[in-house]
Amino acid sequence: MFGKKKSAASPLVLSAEKFDTLIGPQCEMHGRILATDSLRLDGTVVGHIEAHSDLPITVVIGASGVVQGDVRAHRIIVAGKVTGNIHALERIELHASALVQGDIKYGSLAVEHGARVLGLLLQIDSHAPDHSEDEVRAVIRKAKA
Repeated sequence: MFGKKKSAASPLVLSAEKFDTLIGPQCEMHGRILATDSLRLDGTVVGHIEAHSDLPITVVIGASGVVQGDVRAHRIIVAGKVTGNIHALERIELHASALVQGDIKYGSLAVEHGARVLGLLLQIDSHAPDHSEDEVRAVIRKAKA
């Protein structure tokens, strides 16, 4: 307990998942992406990224990755920048270099020290239907009161 050395390793380890879709650091895309397989983004996407909710698809936004739009997938890992809302049906991981400017809905959450979120964190029940925007605003008003 007190005598153990702290590990320099990151508490969040990228999975050894296979990515069939890679968007490189020199690539900039405009428009909506509908992912049917796991996706790794190291470039820039101006538009929404969505994955089928019934498939266990992972979207990874690498340290050089930038998204200007919403991201929705089963599992989302962010090490870069997202300007938009995130909806992780199962899990979201925010690495130390992450910057999210928008609200995050998640089933489970892991955050490294240094990650920044400028928005709300809303835990969801994956078996319950999505809450409407009006319901979310009512909760926010109640919390402010």
